[in-house]
Amino acid sequence: MTTGKSVLAVIATLSFSVCCAGSPLYAKTTKTTKQASTHHGTATAMTDQQFADAAAQGGMAEVKLGQLAEDKGENQPVKDFGKRMVTDHTKADDDLKSAAQKDNITLPDKMSAHDQAQYDRLSKLSGEAFDRAYARDMVRDHRADIAAFKHEADDGKVTGIKDFASQTLPTLEDHLKDARQMYHTVEPASTTKKSGQ
Repeated sequence: MTTGKSVLAVIATLSFSVCCAGSPLYAKTTKTTKQASTHHGTATAMTDQQFADAAAQGGMAEVKLGQLAEDKGENQPVKDFGKRMVTDHTKADDDLKSAAQKDNITLPDKMSAHDQAQYDRLSKLSGEAFDRAYARDMVRDHRADIAAFKHEADDGKVTGIKDFASQTLPTLEDHLKDARQMYHTVEPASTTKKSGQ
């Protein structure tokens, strides 16, 4: 869906989440990174600083969205996935902070506006509507996150941030696999109920 050049174009909350936000993963307050975090495929090559900023924001978003899923999810796979997002993205956030500190990179301390809007939208839903929307968002966000992390792992210049991307990538790939399974669990359920099957 996204190319290496679109990096965080589709990212939030996250989720390194992470996102994640709107991906969560990964959005920053600069115009360039805002474009990168919209999930609409804006092709923007990101610097290591922009990637780190977006990863930090997306990670925060994935944790918050995961907590929301644990609380509001109706189906157990949604709750379980949310719990995993909280655990994995909290660890990833800690790893990113450590890498950034070694490389003298300052990270943002709050989610992007895009990720906050995603959180606000999901927080108004409940039951099956929440489960379906959360599952769809997590599939989309993690596809975008994987593209961004691959780009940083391949083309990053700052060793610590590049290594963080490489080490985190397998976890994100697992998240995408689990997100797809979650989606297939909650989406057919609603279709089946509507059709009376």
